[in-house]
Amino acid sequence: MRSAREQRYGEEADVRGPASGAASGRDATVTAEGLPEWLSPVARAAATIEPRQLSRFLPPESGGRQSAVLILFGHGPRGPELLLMERAGTLRSHAGQPSFPGGALDPEDGDPDGPGPVRAALREAEEETGLDPSGVQVFGVLPRLYIPVSGFVVTPVLGWWRRPSPVGAVDQAETARVFTVPVADLTDPAHRVTTRHPSGHTGPAFLVENALVWGFTAGVIDRLLHYAGWEIPWDRDKAVPLDWRS
Repeated sequence: MRSAREQRYGEEADVRGPASGAASGRDATVTAEGLPEWLSPVARAAATIEPRQLSRFLPPESGGRQSAVLILFGHGPRGPELLLMERAGTLRSHAGQPSFPGGALDPEDGDPDGPGPVRAALREAEEETGLDPSGVQVFGVLPRLYIPVSGFVVTPVLGWWRRPSPVGAVDQAETARVFTVPVADLTDPAHRVTTRHPSGHTGPAFLVENALVWGFTAGVIDRLLHYAGWEIPWDRDKAVPLDWRS
């Protein structure tokens, strides 16, 4: 018999639920059927990975603001790639920081324990980058993680950009740019560093596309590369300091 998690987020699960479809206008189906072969290691990792394998920051038993991010894999001129966005430099928190598209769940997204995170990830990605959600196949949902500094409980949603659509910064007041990063650059040891925050916290980071990808986003990418078997040994002593306001 399948575990509860396998039933919800296995190779082919429908998490639309009774309040989906017409209410949100978005399909919350999760299926790994028909993925390109190169994505199979990610799909397999997503089906078995445990929260502690992703982060030491796990959600509290109660509280926290439910949110979701879309980790969208596509295939570009240089092979597999990830979609990222850069926050506007004028924002009060995390200004200029690269991130996955995403944000807080809205009531119309539905149950946080059901289809809500998938719907929220697709909705937020459309609102922030302009992508067409109908071209995205959601193939996995990772365990909820926690961002202590903001109090967000984040569900990472994995997607395959089956039918790419034009993307860009929808609102320049919130998003400086939208860009893709080849997975080959993310795995290249020359692009990998460790960030050191004045608070003492350290974490993996990536120097790609004229940006420093760090924090929650870099941590999730780092673990996905590791458990998908894509990681190449890199110099963890190569450190980059962060500004105290980061």
